[in-house]
Amino acid sequence: MKNEAKSALARRDFLRTLGLGAGAAVAGSPPLARDAQADSEPKDERTKSRYRETEEVKTFYRVNRYPS
Repeated sequence: MKNEAKSALARRDFLRTLGLGAGAAVAGSPPLARDAQADSEPKDERTKSRYRETEEVKTFYRVNRYPS
């Protein structure tokens, strides 16, 4: 009976230590969120089209056509 009580107590101590260690690790870590920054692009740069149908893109579309 004493051995069972000792092992149960040791298991509880282990789990308690494990929980405290995880809490300390979270508390010591730096915050993940950063301050928001304003967009530096002018309005015409933000609204222009960036997609270009180059020869590589045309080849990709041609090669990957699936029969319908």
